[in-house]
Formats: sequence, structure tokens, C-alpha cells
Amino acid sequence: MTLVSPAAPAAAPTRPARRRPASRGREWLGLVFVAPFALVFLVFLVAPMAYAFYLSLFSSGLATGTRFTGFANYAKAFTDENFLSGVWFVVRFSLVLIPVQMLVSLAVALVIDGLTTRFARFSRLMIFLPYAIPAVIGALMWGFLYSPNFGPLDDIFGTFGADAPFLLSRDLVFYGLMNVVTWQWAGYYMIILYAALQGIDPSLYEAARIDGASSWQIVWRIKIPLVLPALFLILVFALIGTLQFFNEPQILRFLASGSIGGDFTPNIYAYTLAFSQGQFNYASAVSFALGAVIFVAVYLFLFLTRRRGSFLS
Repeated sequence: MTLVSPAAPAAAPTRPARRRPASRGREWLGLVFVAPFALVFLVFLVAPMAYAFYLSLFSSGLATGTRFTGFANYAKAFTDENFLSGVWFVVRFSLVLIPVQMLVSLAVALVIDGLTTRFARFSRLMIFLPYAIPAVIGALMWGFLYSPNFGPLDDIFGTFGADAPFLLSRDLVFYGLMNVVTWQWAGYYMIILYAALQGIDPSLYEAARIDGASSWQIVWRIKIPLVLPALFLILVFALIGTLQFFNEPQILRFLASGSIGGDFTPNIYAYTLAFSQGQFNYASAVSFALGAVIFVAVYLFLFLTRRRGSFLS
């Protein structure tokens, strides 16, 4: 004879936990903090861009007036020799400038990371200082330094006479501007790389020294591989910024004796169209065409360099 145990009573169904009112209060508090930035972002960025895009869809003329032309201005921009020559210049400028910037900033960050004295703090400040100076003031200072008439180069190249090199001439303006932009941004990139180096676990260095690694081997095998994500981030920033090249050539064009024209870069070309020729509709289309070029360039870079386990993947 088997004994049958009584069935256990069924567990009462549990009610889903109600959302606490406190969590809703925290969400509203977060929205309150985000609202000022969102308002500024919408008013001063989204709204002007929307209006500029609206203008780019129209054409204005004395005889025809303002009429809707759709994407005709964009088709004109991508066949405009002035716009295409400016795009080609900033592309060539990026291919030369960005590797130089990254090499300089990485070398300086590695040197400062290896210093343990107070001189390291002073060096960081001095290298970062050009970035802290407004671009307009920095360009004017470089214009003074480059001037063969009243700047320091007048004493250095005075013996050359009429053949003295001028770093803003047609033959040397590419390298003169590259020097300006390199030192303008090297300090900013150096800070990013230095922060990445400071985040490396020092025990890795100790283990490498115990295994007999030299200082150069630690740099090549540990430091540089571990700061690659920061280098990729710098590369994206530099690519976006260089393709929008405007401040330095616009300020220095009045000292360049005609070597920097109104179509030197796409941004300068759009500025000239809008404020010198009054073609606001076409200038808006040129600006958005440049934005499309930047988007495609950055997307291709991210697609070609994506790696598993990195922020690019």
C-alpha cells in the first residue's frame, strides 16, 4: 500500500512590480538638465542648417527672380571646377598633414609620458598653448612670422634679396599652411594621447623589463598598440577638421599676394559666393555638397579601418 502525499497548494500569482514614482522623477530631472543644451542645439545648429538646405533648393536671379530648382544647385556644385579644385586641395592637404600631426603629437606624448620631473608639466602646457590661442590670433601671429618685410624672417632671409623664400607664395603656401595647422592642433592631440598613455597599467612595463625588454621595445610593443584607439579617434577628428579648412587661409590670404584665392578651399569658396557675390542659394548648396564629401570620406575610413574589439567595429 503506497501513501499519496497531499498536493502542495499552488503558489499565488505574483503581481508585476509597479514602477516607482521616484524613477519617473529622476527621468524628468535628467530631461531638465538636457533641455538647455537641446534648445541651443536646435536653435543655433539644426534650425540654421534646415534653413540653409531650404535655400539650396532655390535659385535667384535679377531676371528670373527666386524660383524652385530642386537639386540643380547640387548638380552644378559637383561639376564646378572651382569647388572640385578646392576639394582636391583639402584631400591632398589631409593626406600630408594628418600623418605629420599624428607623428608629432605621438612623439611628444611618448616623451612627456617618460618624464617624471616638473619639466613634464611645463612641457605639456607649452605644447598645448597654441591650441588654447584662438585660431584668428594664431594665424595673425604666423602671418607676422612669415612676413619677409617686417617679421623675424626678414633678418634670416635678408641675404637672399629678391629671391628670399616666402612661405605664403604660390610654391610654398601648401607647406606654410601645413606648418601653421600642425602646431595649432598638435597640442590638443598630444593631450588625448597622453591621457591614453596614463591609462596603461604600469605593471605591464614592469613585467616587460623583467623579461629584458628595452625602452624602445616597450614603446613599440606595449605603448603604441594600446593607444591605437586614441590614434584612430584623432585621425577621425583631423580628417573632419582638415576637410573643413577655412580659418587659417582666410586670415592669411590678405598677406599671401594672391596665392590664396576665393576658391582655395570649399569653405572659402562658399564664403566668397555668399558674402562677396551674393549667391546665397548656390553657396548653401556648396556647403551641403562639402558635408556630403566629408560624410563619405569619414564613412569610408571607418569602414576600411574597423577592427573587432575597438570603437570602430
